[in-house]
Amino acid sequence: MHIRPYAAADWPELLPILRTAIAGGDTFTWAPDCPDAEIHDAWIEHPHATYVACSTDGCILGCYFIKANQPGLGAHVANAGYCVAPAARGQGVATAMCEHSQTAAAEAGFRSMQFNIVVATNAPAVHLWQKLGFAIVGRLPGAFRHRERGFVDAFVMFKQLA
Repeated sequence: MHIRPYAAADWPELLPILRTAIAGGDTFTWAPDCPDAEIHDAWIEHPHATYVACSTDGCILGCYFIKANQPGLGAHVANAGYCVAPAARGQGVATAMCEHSQTAAAEAGFRSMQFNIVVATNAPAVHLWQKLGFAIVGRLPGAFRHRERGFVDAFVMFKQLA
C-alpha cells in the first residue's frame, strides 16, 4: 500500500467509496442522500490536502483530507476525515492514513489535530484514534443522529503534533 496526493482522475473510483460510507448513516454527518457535489466540495475542494491510499495494483483503498479546524486564530489546529473502502477494512489502511495525516499536517504547519465528531458507537474508530495518541477531550451528548440507534453521543478527540 502507498499513500499519495489525490488526483482528479481518482474521483470516479473514490466517490462510490465515500457514498457507501455516508449511506451507512453511522459515522459521517453528511445526510445519506446528499448530492455528489456536496461530497466533492467537502473532501476535495475545501481541504488543505486530500490523499488516497492505494494497493500495489493502484486500486483505491481509502482516502483522507486535512484542513484547518477553524479559520484565523484557530487555523493552526488541523482537522481530518478518513474513509476506508469496505473491502479494505481490517487491513491497516486507517492506521496508515492517520499516521500519514499527522506527518502531513505537521509538515503543513499545523500544531495539533482535532476530530470534532467521533461517533461514540463507532468503537473501532474510537479505539484506533486512542491507540494513535488521540485523547477524548469532550463528550457531546446526543450530537449525532445515528441511522439505526437514534441520537447518540459523539466525542471530540485531540492530539498535539508539535
